[in-house]
Amino acid sequence: MNENRDSNPTVAPIVWRGPEFLREVEARSGARVSACLQCHKCSTGCPVAREADLYPSQMMRMILLGQAEELLASSGIWLCASCEACTTRCPMAIDIAGVMDALRILAVERKAQLGDAHGHHFNRAFLASVRRHGRVFEMGMMTAYKLRTRDLFSDVDKAPKLLLKGKLPLVPKRSRSARKVREIFRRADADQEGKP
Repeated sequence: MNENRDSNPTVAPIVWRGPEFLREVEARSGARVSACLQCHKCSTGCPVAREADLYPSQMMRMILLGQAEELLASSGIWLCASCEACTTRCPMAIDIAGVMDALRILAVERKAQLGDAHGHHFNRAFLASVRRHGRVFEMGMMTAYKLRTRDLFSDVDKAPKLLLKGKLPLVPKRSRSARKVREIFRRADADQEGKP
């Protein structure tokens, strides 16, 4: 039976690469990933799971197997909306949204190569907008995102409707806390530069 499975090119063998990645993710996120039962409730409640290359339950399994490179190159960690539906549905009370945050940090630190970098480009555009204005300026953020991905026209039909309803302002509103937000970014940059 194993012989047949190994000869089938569509079935990839499951390889355990050691506990180091699991330990690092658990330490970074404060979540006990090793308690995951693989019930898949996190995946069935995820609003972006269909758009991602991996479901949350698959990501949790990859952590358990130590498959760091493959997981950190996933678009799923960048598409996570941080809505915490997965965390709420988890019967083991694992903070899966916190795990996704830890995975994004690790991906940036390790300079993970993404197959499809749309989520990463969206994240960069979002953070740049918050850094500049103290809050997100949707029009500027989407313009930066569209230019980075070179996907200029896929959502162009939505813009007029959003503009007419006043949901897409043409001019950014500056937050009263913009200086504080910039200071947070400055400290984070300084901390990042101090790391090896």
